[in-house]
Amino acid sequence: MYALDPVHTRVMFAVDHAGFSRAIGTVSGTTGTLRLDPGDWSSAKVEAWVPLAQLELGDAEWNQAALATGLLDAGRHPHAVFVSGRVEAGDGGRLRIHGQLTLRGVTRPVVLDAVMNDVRRHPLPPFRRTAGFSAVAMLSRADFGISAWPGVIGDVVELRLEVEAVAAPDARFSEGLDPPD
Repeated sequence: MYALDPVHTRVMFAVDHAGFSRAIGTVSGTTGTLRLDPGDWSSAKVEAWVPLAQLELGDAEWNQAALATGLLDAGRHPHAVFVSGRVEAGDGGRLRIHGQLTLRGVTRPVVLDAVMNDVRRHPLPPFRRTAGFSAVAMLSRADFGISAWPGVIGDVVELRLEVEAVAAPDARFSEGLDPPD
């Protein structure tokens, strides 16, 4: 078992901003659990809790607007949660991670196209076994009930995830949608 490293795991998103540019934001502090056996991906599982209050768009007022009721509604739904269902292994460390994403209390299927970057002993103290992945996905904000500002904010959201997880024999998966302790 591995625990997601909240310092070295980051979620990045990009969405059209009124046709002028793609607004880019990040969320740090993701926690969760990962089970993997690179020789047998059928038993792999990941559960990730993304703390929306740690969203950063580069401006405090813009952050607040994105977290408000009309968009992410982080007051009522403080986490986005991803729980994998199955993992398909491809060539060269490529993976397709099928799972359910819950955002604003709405759960929809999402597929992450991922690459396993490495699994080995980390070169810095405390020298723990570490697994690293990069993943991308596209989703529709409307699928999650996020419909505010349709002429200003695009519907298609690109997600990019950079994930590090460290060996943690005591890590566990939560039951239901309550954040892990």
